[in-house]
Amino acid sequence: MHSRLRAAAVSDVGEHRATNQDAAFTSGWGAAVADGVGGGPSGDLASAALVHRLVAGRGAADSEALIVRIREANWDLRAHVQRDPSLQGMATTFTGLFLDDAGDLLIAHSGDSRAYLLRDGWFSRETRDDSYVQVLVDRGLLDPAAAVSHPRRNIITASLGGGEADIVSVTPRELRTGDRWLLCSDGVTDYVPELDLADILRAAVSLEQAAADVVALALEAG
Repeated sequence: MHSRLRAAAVSDVGEHRATNQDAAFTSGWGAAVADGVGGGPSGDLASAALVHRLVAGRGAADSEALIVRIREANWDLRAHVQRDPSLQGMATTFTGLFLDDAGDLLIAHSGDSRAYLLRDGWFSRETRDDSYVQVLVDRGLLDPAAAVSHPRRNIITASLGGGEADIVSVTPRELRTGDRWLLCSDGVTDYVPELDLADILRAAVSLEQAAADVVALALEAG
């Protein structure tokens, strides 16, 4: 029997922006979130265009095929800019889970959207932020607890914007029945403590309710 993901997605523009910079998709073979890079032009277009291109086909055969597919989606962003130079600089983060043809799980990541895993009651972050603040933490120059409120926490060091040098990591993960994954943008992680996210995933009685509860908690936090 082939493995299959069960997933749900919820998004909200919030009270402080006119457009929603996030885009997401869910299916039996994959799920992902993309978040337009703040401060750049048309982040909503960048995230939506990348996700639209990725879901045009099916799951990837293996990690190499997934990398190729993400690169092709990234080239689509470059094509948008070539048609409309005012879009120069648009970019998006990307974090996704995909089942390959062997039924194994692949995680793809670029930027500061995140993937969390709840397994056997233990909650862990499974991605590393591509961010200025994370570099400071890695070098021992900033306490991890202080990173949450650092004024430059939203400066990212990697994203997808159509460039040949854009980087996305694709790594295999063990697949276990009963695992609960959470993919989210910094619209959640900038405001909601990880302990609260863990509580939501532990208590969830349905995928849809868990996703809605995460968004509701982020809105409540402002």
